[in-house]
Amino acid sequence: MDSGSVQSVRRSSQLARNFCAAILAISIVWLASATAFPADEMTSTIIIGNSRIDVNIEQGAMQSSKEDLMKWVRWAAESVTAYYGRFPVPQLLLRIVPSDGKGVRGGRTFGRDNGGFITIHIGKDAQFSDLARDWMLTHEMVHLSFPSVADNHHWIEEGIATYVEPIARVRARHFDANQMWFEVMRDLHQGLPAEGDEGLDHTHTWGRTYWGGALFCFLADIEIHRETGNKKGLQDALRGILNAGGDISHDWELEKALTIGDQATGAPVLQNLYTKMKDQPYNVDLPALWTQLGIERDGNAVKFLDAAPLAKTRDAITYGSAGPTLKPAASALHGSAIFAGHTTTRFPPDKSSD
Repeated sequence: MDSGSVQSVRRSSQLARNFCAAILAISIVWLASATAFPADEMTSTIIIGNSRIDVNIEQGAMQSSKEDLMKWVRWAAESVTAYYGRFPVPQLLLRIVPSDGKGVRGGRTFGRDNGGFITIHIGKDAQFSDLARDWMLTHEMVHLSFPSVADNHHWIEEGIATYVEPIARVRARHFDANQMWFEVMRDLHQGLPAEGDEGLDHTHTWGRTYWGGALFCFLADIEIHRETGNKKGLQDALRGILNAGGDISHDWELEKALTIGDQATGAPVLQNLYTKMKDQPYNVDLPALWTQLGIERDGNAVKFLDAAPLAKTRDAITYGSAGPTLKPAASALHGSAIFAGHTTTRFPPDKSSD
């Protein structure tokens, strides 16, 4: 082979190597963009126990300051940690997107390797008072704590998030117990079966998905407390599922989750209740339950009647084993640390609020 041919082959070989390197680089960039935020977009990191929350605030004019937004994220994380005893996943990517309007505009939660990903929209005119009243971020974070199940069981995912969210906020001292029960009394009837209902697995209306799922959780919580003498509740079942590896990054059969939950409480409540509610309407006398729990509507509030037969169950659901004397949630240590070049807030190790 002459020198011209050799040089031609070398040039062709070099071009091929350059082309392959370029394709590899493009592939790596595409893969990185599909699985993580670019480092220069990340604005802050919160360390809570053994978990890390990376918060990305997209560009856009907002009335809420970065400090306000981080406090809002911290409160939601504290609430979920208070209920579950730890933050549900090792890593969370949280993307805050400025939107038109005021207040929190909605969010979505997804599973990913070793954790989850939440996108939530906030109105550009939102002030801290709007964030302080928000329930949506806590709702989305609760989604992290349960495995992904088949679409016909979506009601259990939304039901847990709907039911646990206000209780978790009460446990962390970020919500008032009276207001919580007022809202539950006001809204839970939306989960009752209507004419033509075919059970939770087959009736995919908004009311049955969110509030029907919450009704399942409410009934399960009461029954677990009844069978265990108020020593355990739905919280213990859900912690058992989470601690067995059932977070949003894993796909499970619903029956597996319910079985593990029942094992955690020692009472087959979840499986039995699912059998009753999955493919047929299951009517519930809510007014009778409110009376037994000692919760009475009083204008835009409620009154608690401690002589009611299930008053202790009401307190156990609301406050856990700590009862009405629930201690304040652990606050952040003063000051910040620097983590990977970004502001990082560190919290005490995970521990239950009970």
